[in-house]
Amino acid sequence: VIPDTGFSVSATTRPARPGERDGEDYHFVTPEDFESRVASAGFLEWAEVYGNRYGTLRAPVESAVSSGQSIVLDIDVQGAEQVRNAWTGCVSIFVLPPSLEALAARLRARGTDSNEVVERRIAEAHVQISRCDEFDYLLVNDDLAAAKDQFQAILVAEMLKRSRREQWVSRFTSR
Repeated sequence: VIPDTGFSVSATTRPARPGERDGEDYHFVTPEDFESRVASAGFLEWAEVYGNRYGTLRAPVESAVSSGQSIVLDIDVQGAEQVRNAWTGCVSIFVLPPSLEALAARLRARGTDSNEVVERRIAEAHVQISRCDEFDYLLVNDDLAAAKDQFQAILVAEMLKRSRREQWVSRFTSR
């Protein structure tokens, strides 16, 4: 666990899956509520994916960042593009599957989607992966523990960049 790092809980219009809890896994909202938040700029980013809408609520992210936290967003390439355009200094990491075959096997093993939905998700994965060159970092999730370590290494390195530690520069150089 990295201190002063939080995870953003996305909002979605899709129904909760068995075991998911509102406010922990997602904020489950009605399509009308989602649209109202879009109209009032309540999202940092949002997109329609697989027939449902997903978005990152702006207020909790801004509040956390202004209090000194780093916030991790789990978003697709459309959302990442919106965040990069809106938030100077954000860091983007694309998590790749070991292969599309491995991704398909993982989706099927979950047992939550029909074969048609899995095939549609694989087709969308092709589109998403084709844009991985837009990200600052790439990592392959072929071993969960190794991917987690790599992800944390990226976060720590970014947090320790001199450009993010101006208070240290001032303190030690008397500027």
